[in-house]
Amino acid sequence: MMTARHTLRMFARLATTLALSTATLALAHAADFKAGSLEINDLWVRGSVPGQTNGAGYMMINNPSGASDRLLSAQSEASTRLELHTVLTEDGVAKMRQVEGIDIPAKGSVKLAPGGFHMMFLQLTGPFKQGELVPVVLKFEKAGEVRVNFTVKPSTYNPGGASTQGHGGMKH
Repeated sequence: MMTARHTLRMFARLATTLALSTATLALAHAADFKAGSLEINDLWVRGSVPGQTNGAGYMMINNPSGASDRLLSAQSEASTRLELHTVLTEDGVAKMRQVEGIDIPAKGSVKLAPGGFHMMFLQLTGPFKQGELVPVVLKFEKAGEVRVNFTVKPSTYNPGGASTQGHGGMKH
């Protein structure tokens, strides 16, 4: 027969286990980087292939706050210029265009991904090598500046079968 003391110990162990599990789950979903209330996750670029002079960077920006923000610019020593771009379709042809900023809606998110918004690393100062990190400073209108790192994935990396056209070797 279970005593009251034994039952209390079991509940205490269960509560401790539950608290540790909750903390572990929270850490598993924590942002890779934070800028104010913005959460920046899944930052990546593809590894360079021989002769490649440009590269594209991708990420997810979540904004759980009630105020919108805007990604204004980015800087990196990995390239001579780093621009914010989107892909537009004109007369059935997909074309990259530089944008002045990327809006991040309140209580929303923006995904920079192949075929849409992305960061264009122009005139690389060296090849992106798989497994390395590419440091970048992102500048937001309200959240300010934050230093982040993009992980270099294999040159063939293709999440979800997304389009890979026109980023690495495109001339500007």
